[in-house]
Amino acid sequence: MSFAAALERSARAYPALLRIGFAEAVAYRAEMLVWMLTATMPLVSLALWSAVAEAAPVGRFTQTRFTAYFLATLVVRQVTGSWLVWEMNTEIRSGTLSRRLLKPVHPLVTYSAENLSALPLRAALALPLAILTLVVVEPGALPSSPLRLGVFLVALLGAWLINFLTMATIGTLAFFLESSTAVFEIWLVAFMLLSGYLVPLELFPPWLRQAATALPFRYTLAFPVEVLTGMIDTRGMLHDLAVQWAFVAGSGALALLGWRAGLRRFAAYGG
Repeated sequence: MSFAAALERSARAYPALLRIGFAEAVAYRAEMLVWMLTATMPLVSLALWSAVAEAAPVGRFTQTRFTAYFLATLVVRQVTGSWLVWEMNTEIRSGTLSRRLLKPVHPLVTYSAENLSALPLRAALALPLAILTLVVVEPGALPSSPLRLGVFLVALLGAWLINFLTMATIGTLAFFLESSTAVFEIWLVAFMLLSGYLVPLELFPPWLRQAATALPFRYTLAFPVEVLTGMIDTRGMLHDLAVQWAFVAGSGALALLGWRAGLRRFAAYGG
């Protein structure tokens, strides 16, 4: 089958895959709530940094700006997170991946639909509270121009794609290792330190801030948060959007290479 035909088939099947995934997310809503509660660390950081800024601002961060930043971080993390690495590890080790391979749609496409279909539930709980608080506490934090709002939405998609494709790449290591979750834990530690999840990158020393800017972690969280809260100007916003989507392309290429190499090994061992 040609690439164009496969793409067309996937596009036709995608709405149905999203409906099935959403039904599963609703059925397992208690598990979804547990996943959401594991991503509330920004609220802890908010309490800590608000206390630090009580006496005086930290850089250009006042208490209200810290509130805007970490609430935006909470929302962005909720709607861009991916848990694919655990699912891939389980299915590869148990051999149940074979069932996905028999379907006419590429497994990475079905995985993406399952991940995306859970986002409405995650957003329904996180978004209203955060937006209400932002409007009350820091009214100027929300995007006021169509350009900034458009860039934010594209940056949000880019952040989700980097997370999803990175999880797919790490997941493919389970074709070669007993489990690739240890590799993911290393990625997660780096993410927490270098994405702006716990500390705004602006507060880092210059050398560490430059290093964080050159790595993909910033573009999975801090960049869309900075766009949403107006902490980056238009020129920097458009430049960073191009960098983010370069990381998307690179992550996609790595995921496909890892999948193809792993699938050959899976088939060779009778998977």
